Amino acid sequence: MAEKLSNVITTEGYKKLEDELQNRKVVIRAEIAQKIKEAREQGDLSENAEYDAAKDEQRENEERIEEIEKIMKTVTVVDSADDDGKKVNIGSIVKILDIELEEEEEYKIVGSTEANSLQGKISNESPVGSALLGKKKGQTVKVDLGGETISYKILSIKKEEQ
Repeated sequence: MAEKLSNVITTEGYKKLEDELQNRKVVIRAEIAQKIKEAREQGDLSENAEYDAAKDEQRENEERIEEIEKIMKTVTVVDSADDDGKKVNIGSIVKILDIELEEEEEYKIVGSTEANSLQGKISNESPVGSALLGKKKGQTVKVDLGGETISYKILSIKKEEQ
């Protein structure tokens, strides 16, 4: 499968990546280095579980640092500052009504890197997210979800808080 060279991310999502990267490079690296130092002081490293665990933690941290740096190089940050909030865009918080079930749902439209359905963040590439993009308050969109078509009415659109 071909990897995407560029993806989109909200300003908020990019800031979270920057903060995580900084924390991993400064705080977590120092904590792991201290664990390795303490484990080395115990002597024989061949059967030292603390040393092995610390080295595993170090490897996982470095892999995540590399992953974050790669993401940050390949994403396009979508700044909603010029967004007038009248159309659904990446970074918009959208309240929709499932017309058939008469249930309201609220989602933040984000890039796939930030998507987390448990936090109400859906990807701009998801069926619902892509159907909502560019639409205005009051419009109804039809979304095909695995052979079933669901109609949603857009109740409100809020801009991402900066």
